[in-house]
Amino acid sequence: MFDTIVQKEDQKREVPRVFNNGNGELEYTSALALETAELYNKVKRVITPSEWKVHAPYISEINRLKKEKGAIILAHNYITPEIFHCVADFTGDSLQLAQLASETDSKIIVQAGVHFMAETSKILSPEKTILIPDLNAGCSLAASITANDVRLLHKKYPGIPIVTYVNTSAEVKAESDICCTSSNALTIVESLESDTVLMIPDQYLARNIAKQTKKKILTWQGTCEVHERFTPDDVLKLRKKWSGVIVLAHPECTPDVVTEADFTGSTGAMSNYVQDKKPEKVLLMTECSMSDNLSVENPGVEFVRLCNSCPYMKLISLQNILTCLQTMTHEVTIDPSIAARARLAVERMLAVKNK
Repeated sequence: MFDTIVQKEDQKREVPRVFNNGNGELEYTSALALETAELYNKVKRVITPSEWKVHAPYISEINRLKKEKGAIILAHNYITPEIFHCVADFTGDSLQLAQLASETDSKIIVQAGVHFMAETSKILSPEKTILIPDLNAGCSLAASITANDVRLLHKKYPGIPIVTYVNTSAEVKAESDICCTSSNALTIVESLESDTVLMIPDQYLARNIAKQTKKKILTWQGTCEVHERFTPDDVLKLRKKWSGVIVLAHPECTPDVVTEADFTGSTGAMSNYVQDKKPEKVLLMTECSMSDNLSVENPGVEFVRLCNSCPYMKLISLQNILTCLQTMTHEVTIDPSIAARARLAVERMLAVKNK
């Protein structure tokens, strides 16, 4: 076991912290075990000793290299715990991360998340180098609509404001009137003078907001492939199996699932709920890594697992984060004219929030 390995080592002996085994791989050494012991103690509830021996060399080298280069790492709530808790400088939801990145002095930002999140960081920090470890880390929801689709919607519904979820590409944001997040969508809709609003691209977020406002909400047929898989029957079965479980649903879930939940909110709102309320048992109807990450921070809470994993988030790994820092790839760029219009849509949203 890890603890036994650490206790048996001579802490005074000079051993390379991380070294190459000759096959291009980083190795787990006795010195590295000592160096990363505190980090492992934090995540040992969700990462086994065997897994840690694989992760630790990369974690150590990433943390060394990002300090050397003056880089920071942003990790979304859906990123795996060895990244979220051991190498990330900022964690949270996509817009929050982009805002935090814009406030730092660091000129190099590594986005441990999907592509639209990296674009949002670039929109708010155009002068900084934004890197994403894997260009294939996309999003089924963001891919459901294009900039041309939005232009056609403007023609079909002239005068109707288009509220665009931040989970979209920069090109789509640029064609929109204003952006929203899952936490402020209702506030944004209510702030508009029009009695009719078009919300894109998530149809379930739009339908859930429609139940809370007198405004007419037009929708687009986009969905998140993680959240659309949850069903009301899932909730009912787990309530029978786990008496007293508190169910938290993301607003990208279907309205039927939201109706069965005890609380509905963004990833940030769900995180705050768990940390503030400390429920005895909780079920998160969202991406499964979030339960792992919250369980690290809330050891007294039992997390009932109904795991739907995002295949795009899982493309981000310690290995490609390290490569990203070593090679400064892949840089996310946006046409300046598109970025400026996209930024305007985001700034309109932030102005409403500030009011």
